Amino acid sequence: MVQMLAPDGTYTADPAYCCYAMNDAQLRTAYRHMVQARAADEWAFSLNRQGRLGTYPPATGQEANSVGAVMALREDDWIVPTYRELGGLLTRGVPLKQFFLYWLGNEHGSAFERELYHVTPIVLPIGSQLPHAVGLAFAERYQGSDRIAIGFVGDGGTSEGDFHEALNFAGLWQAGTIFFVQNNQYAISVHRDQQAAGATIAQKAAAYGFEGVQVDGNDVTAVYAVTAAAAARARAGGGPTLIEGVTYRIGPHTTSDDPKRYRSDEEVAEWQSRDPIVRLQKLLRARGLMDDAELAAVITAARERARREFDAVEPFERPSVEDTFRYVYAEMPPLMLRQLAERRRRLERTGT
Repeated sequence: MVQMLAPDGTYTADPAYCCYAMNDAQLRTAYRHMVQARAADEWAFSLNRQGRLGTYPPATGQEANSVGAVMALREDDWIVPTYRELGGLLTRGVPLKQFFLYWLGNEHGSAFERELYHVTPIVLPIGSQLPHAVGLAFAERYQGSDRIAIGFVGDGGTSEGDFHEALNFAGLWQAGTIFFVQNNQYAISVHRDQQAAGATIAQKAAAYGFEGVQVDGNDVTAVYAVTAAAAARARAGGGPTLIEGVTYRIGPHTTSDDPKRYRSDEEVAEWQSRDPIVRLQKLLRARGLMDDAELAAVITAARERARREFDAVEPFERPSVEDTFRYVYAEMPPLMLRQLAERRRRLERTGT
């Protein structure tokens, strides 16, 4: 597994990725994005408990993956996200208020301006976005462009058929696609060891004829380096890469989940000791890039921004119950009409 920044803050360059070390400015930028993602994530969780936000999937502990990966790409490369890439979206420049708008149930929150961000809509079905990433990369090459695409997925998504189909075609077509698996150890409540017999997810790439790399997903410097190397290879026509970012979901799968039913406090504490933000703080201090006051100021500003940007979108009108039924068929079939009627009755009876 590729690791450069150890949990104690010790940095050891990897000769295989010496061309892709983050410079001082990039380290500071990565810290700001990761802290902003953490602050927004924690605020979203709190908002759910206050009854001001619906079901939300926290990503605390996983920030280094999408931040490091997106920083390693060009601004016009495609990002095909799932639902735990808040850090990567912020790194690309997507407004935080738009992210909040999405989780408030407003469809415009996931309509990212294509030519400005090159980000596809957030995808909730597991694994279905990966074929899109392959198609985008293939289309770019067909049109003579050297843009590439990165598709994110969780470890649970690697057990889906779409994962196999996407990697098979990417390998066959040598599409400029990076498959980034955020291996946070659990597919909701199912541990990675109960999903597949292979020792790693990265090794699955061999079956599709391209390279797989396992990286410490709590080390933003290593994530950046392996993704930058994969991007250079893809842009040069060398085909896809499967990257497995080994990380951990500190919180629940969603705000509707109770992780205490399937994992121990000791396990969580062990992973908290490998926190990606804390270890980056240690590196920034050791190199004299930020002192304690500056590190704390970034956190304070991030928390204030999270509250400010949510407040800006909270007054938006919520979708009606009819909106959740009305856009699938031109004429609603009898089954959906019955479901809509039942939903209305429940809403009148319980208010939820």
